[in-house]
Amino acid sequence: MSAPENPPLDLETLYRDSHVREALEALDRELVGLAPVKTRVREIAALLLVEKLRSSLALETGAPSLHMCFSGNPGTGKTTVAMRMAALLHGLGYARKGHLVAVTRDDLVGQYIGHTAPRTREVLKRAMGGVLFIDEAYYLCRPENERDYGQEAIEILLQVMENQRDDLVVILAGYKDRMDRFFASNPGLASRIAHHIDFPDYTPEELHAIARLMLEGMQYRLSPDAEVALREYIALRRTQPHFANARSIRNALDRARLRHASRLFGRRGTGLTREDLITLEPEDIRASRVFRNQPGGLPREPGA
Repeated sequence: MSAPENPPLDLETLYRDSHVREALEALDRELVGLAPVKTRVREIAALLLVEKLRSSLALETGAPSLHMCFSGNPGTGKTTVAMRMAALLHGLGYARKGHLVAVTRDDLVGQYIGHTAPRTREVLKRAMGGVLFIDEAYYLCRPENERDYGQEAIEILLQVMENQRDDLVVILAGYKDRMDRFFASNPGLASRIAHHIDFPDYTPEELHAIARLMLEGMQYRLSPDAEVALREYIALRRTQPHFANARSIRNALDRARLRHASRLFGRRGTGLTREDLITLEPEDIRASRVFRNQPGGLPREPGA
């Protein structure tokens, strides 16, 4: 009996051998929540896997456009997802090196004539074969300043995004409303962005889970009363200015560790146990100025 003319293609083997599974599992492991973001990343991975199979059959297909926009508030995981996207693209053969180069306006735009082009080209050269992540991309363009050289950087970026899109993926990131205005005033850039991914703010429960993961990674734990204090801290901090999601939680834990160390140092001369060294207590959290004028708050520390 002759073999079938068109044997079935093994998508599972391609999925496994391309290390896409590892990249997606790392995304789930490293980031709490962000369900819509993870769903979109999986959709992009599925598209690229299917494109690889189509290519193996010489089916006509244009190279997929992979330039992206990540929009959302600070501390919502945009840089981490960009790193995982670089690894995913490398595993699928869409990025030679799979590295991430993260920059801001200051890395691209010069302050005098003739300074911007070489700076921008140097960054692009470093990013080739991987992913270029431009945070707060809307600052590239400052139309109110007639001596601003950001437009020159944008024009060079546009050329590379179009002519070398097989060797470079560009991810522009920033606040959603500002990114929308940026694209409205730069239609050339907007037309080159195929994937827009919105990063939602974390819920209080997700922020608490993030804190637990961070503490676990640092080999700390919360006492039961400190757990309560942290939940109260999160509820209060989310309502205050300049809240930066997971970034604010990390900063809060760093300050709690400082207070914890100071508290233990004040006990010098007495014996300390392992539990003392790894356990944060409520006073390590409640000394934050976030609790100022709140019942149970302790005298605040500068910058806490």
